[in-house]
Amino acid sequence: MAAELTAHQLIAQHRPTLDLALETIRTRAYWSPHPEHPKSYGENGSLDTAAGKAAFDALAGTRLELGQPGTDGWVGGEVSPYGIELGVEYPHADLDVLLPAMKAGQKAWRDAGAELRAMVCLEILKRIADRTMEFAQAVMHTSGQAFMMAFQAGGPHAQDRGMEAVAYAYVEQSRTPETAEWTKPQGKRDPLALTKRFTPVPRGIGLVVGCNTFPTWNGYPGLFASLATGNAVLVKPHPRAVLPLALTVQVARDVLTEAGFDPNLVALAAERPGEGIAKTLATRPEIRIIDYTGSTAFGDWLEANARQAQVYTEKAGVNTVVVESTDDYRGMLANLAFSLSLYSGQMCTTPQNLLIPRDGIRTDQGDKSYDEVTADLARAVDGLLGDDARANALLGAIVNPDVKARLEAAAGLGEVALASREVANPEFPDAVVRTPVIVKLDGAKPEDEAAYTSECFGPVSFAVAVDSAAHAVELLRRSVREKGAMTVGAYTTDPEVEEAVQEVCLDEAAQLSLNLTGGVYVNQTAAFSDFHGSGGNPAANAALCDGAFVANRFRVVEVRRPA
Repeated sequence: MAAELTAHQLIAQHRPTLDLALETIRTRAYWSPHPEHPKSYGENGSLDTAAGKAAFDALAGTRLELGQPGTDGWVGGEVSPYGIELGVEYPHADLDVLLPAMKAGQKAWRDAGAELRAMVCLEILKRIADRTMEFAQAVMHTSGQAFMMAFQAGGPHAQDRGMEAVAYAYVEQSRTPETAEWTKPQGKRDPLALTKRFTPVPRGIGLVVGCNTFPTWNGYPGLFASLATGNAVLVKPHPRAVLPLALTVQVARDVLTEAGFDPNLVALAAERPGEGIAKTLATRPEIRIIDYTGSTAFGDWLEANARQAQVYTEKAGVNTVVVESTDDYRGMLANLAFSLSLYSGQMCTTPQNLLIPRDGIRTDQGDKSYDEVTADLARAVDGLLGDDARANALLGAIVNPDVKARLEAAAGLGEVALASREVANPEFPDAVVRTPVIVKLDGAKPEDEAAYTSECFGPVSFAVAVDSAAHAVELLRRSVREKGAMTVGAYTTDPEVEEAVQEVCLDEAAQLSLNLTGGVYVNQTAAFSDFHGSGGNPAANAALCDGAFVANRFRVVEVRRPA
């Protein structure tokens, strides 16, 4: 079919946005083209909250037709953590048919060039942004996030991360000029003259292995980084969180078709119950790039076994906060309480270990003992979540039974400073909602070490008593080096302690937040400015987003001839 979106139209509409994104990743300032408040939606063709909910409800019991080749059946079965059966079915693919079809469109996509590819990607993101409220419902009912978080993290923040990846991809591809006239003097002889052409070429098909907790936020960087650098992309969602990424694939295929490209450049690989196709896909020769977020065990397996592919993993880590002293005790407690509670601690950035000197800390409210700090933090969490309506809005729902089991087992690991409690959700009676547990452990006891040196994903935190600030720094270094960390936090008014913590984070490549007491939290990062992960410790081998995240998704091929 003839293209409905011309290159001229796409460039005219989206080049100004790309230029702003390029400027922002250079300055690291705040910027987002995607509004963070629901009231901003409903104009200029976007869905408002009610329309988004209606669009989501209309999906129930339907088949999401994608028009992919090789469809050999239909799969479904997602059940919301809020207790609702989604009832959506997705095409199941015969990979021997689908993968060759995906490769067929790559030549035209490669030849389109970096700028046009970026414009198509930005059009896909715009179409997704217009349906943000529908996507928010899809994220909420697959991840268990509360609505406001599903809206923000699954909508504008995910879209920002996707756009950020497009911007970095464009920078890296445009670093080398398309052509060059090369002349080398030869003294009295005629100079040597060559015309050279440089073309970014894709590696092949990129595989995005989606996660259950943040399907769009963690899925979009890899998807758009690979697509913008000329690769086809196969999206393999988590079986419990198919819908948000399936809708994304649907939008991408529509835009590619309208822009005159093969829609099979983006496809979905949904799986039957227990099929476990990620391992099969990951080692197929057609798959040349893999983006994965999830458990350390499978991330390690991918890095060891998917030898034909460039593998980008975000795995697990033990996030740590050093609590040595503060000049805003109340602000520190409030900030930590929110960080521990948000989305029931089901974030790869949530603090797990709080390292607190057993002799206590200095504060603006006087010296506080280890026991006082832990008790005051427990009261802060209890106060934050004391009202069930507010608790539901912050906690969301427990995403799967494994998280619930870890939460229940954690109470037996030590003295409980804050017990977890059940919270009823009147709108969704079948939702499993739990407040965090805080357990006191002793950093000097070997029997406690196994607990705080392993990731306990979910609403579980350990208040670890340490001998001194130096002991805390030592434990921090060992933890990041051996287990990795997506985030590190520290509270201190002592310049020497601050310097020591900073040196650990620089040595071990961990992202550090110091003395956060206001509306910015250690477990939140902003696209275009903050780096999510570093790629330099065991928690992840890549950062979202930097040049290294995109540069190895393509290679530059040179053709030279006499001028």
